[in-house]
Amino acid sequence: MRLFLLVFLLPTGFLLSQTFYSVDYSYQADLKVHVVDYEYQADLLVYKVQNKYQAKGNSGLWYFTDYAYQADFKIFFVDKKYQAELNVYFVKNKYQAKWKSNNKKQLLF
Repeated sequence: MRLFLLVFLLPTGFLLSQTFYSVDYSYQADLKVHVVDYEYQADLLVYKVQNKYQAKGNSGLWYFTDYAYQADFKIFFVDKKYQAELNVYFVKNKYQAKWKSNNKKQLLF
């Protein structure tokens, strides 16, 4: 039984998808996010994917759900950079998505 858990269930924890729901109030959020104006200001470069299955791992490929219960993370977009736990920049191409600041990676596990 332990072997089954180690072989089949533990690896799935490392393949978490990156599904998000944008909440209306900060107290509802798991994470406060600020969208910066320039790529160099970001901790994470994010690409919004069209399908949930495309949002794999913790690599900046985000899928936004229609309902909060479908999301891995509930986020609140703040207006000011100092209010945020994570600063993101939305990129135009999937290959551009990546972490620029590895010390913030744990926020999305």
